[in-house]
Amino acid sequence: MSDLPPSTPEYSAVHADIVLLLDAARRAAARSVNAVMTATYWEIGRRIVEFEQGGQERAAYGEALIERLADDLTKRFGRGFSRQNLWQMRAFHQAWPNAPILQSVSGEWGDLNALANTFPLPWSAYVRLLSVKNADARRFYETETLRGGWSVRQLARQINSQFYERIALSRNKAAMLQTAEQPAPSDTVTPEQALKDPFVLEFLNLKDEYSESELEEALIQHLADFLMELGDDFAFVGRQRRLRLDDSWFRVDLLFFHRQLKCLIVIDLKVGKFSYADAGQMHLYLNYAREHWMKPGENPPIGLILCASKGAAEAHYALEGLSNKVLAAEYQTVLPDEKLLADEIEKTQQALGARRLEMTGDEE
Repeated sequence: MSDLPPSTPEYSAVHADIVLLLDAARRAAARSVNAVMTATYWEIGRRIVEFEQGGQERAAYGEALIERLADDLTKRFGRGFSRQNLWQMRAFHQAWPNAPILQSVSGEWGDLNALANTFPLPWSAYVRLLSVKNADARRFYETETLRGGWSVRQLARQINSQFYERIALSRNKAAMLQTAEQPAPSDTVTPEQALKDPFVLEFLNLKDEYSESELEEALIQHLADFLMELGDDFAFVGRQRRLRLDDSWFRVDLLFFHRQLKCLIVIDLKVGKFSYADAGQMHLYLNYAREHWMKPGENPPIGLILCASKGAAEAHYALEGLSNKVLAAEYQTVLPDEKLLADEIEKTQQALGARRLEMTGDEE
């Protein structure tokens, strides 16, 4: 085997050129998928609207149509066609009604790319724009996103800061617009992040498991195994289960079902100290789980927040919505003790840290 080429200026130039090529290719791939997805969703919205306009009788069935389509399309194509998403596709067509309509050619639908050119922004940007109810403000944000090359994060930040309302009151609008063009460090979206956009993964029906870090990944896996070893009460449901609240995406690290308590257990791991914000977020998860994941006959779900901060570990149960004090008392009796869970987290962290040092020593 020949030696690797030395780090010469020539090699550095080739390497840098290939990196730029791959970055550009991945961005182009993300844009292409997003464009076709957006065009497809506009067409779905058009069909829903046209069905509803087919007479008073059909209009009365609008909600029932969405309900049935959500069930049938989800069975056929997987995620991405919930009632909420279909309502947004309908709203998308209504907010941008003047795009060209695809025509059927010999029983097959025409080129989606032609329609895709009408919508230069990614679908997640249009979802964010749909949250702006004022049509003038929506057009302003769309125009500035195109003119300034705003990322979806930058667009969301400007909407959240009420940029449209602020600039309307400003005496120096040109200066504000110029300042808005400068992205914040958190506004950048990498090609990998663009391809892992939850909307894209839904459209392609791809799994979207991820982890914040190797340590968190290992902790989550170990905690899942540990809970299963505590007895047969814990039934594994899933890991990194995605949920959507308004226009924001979240992922629950672990989801279990407790057979004795007949309830879901939502588990969230935080690599850091426990805060009240963590409890608030867990309550959001529990409200969502109660509405969307809970089955008839089950008890309300409970949350378990595991904090793996440096030098200490904590575990906290969130008994959200348990008005029945007897049931709450039973939960506290049956579930593993918080200290036991915290001790297991700390012990696992130490073992993982020691293993990492071992591997580093082996490499040296």
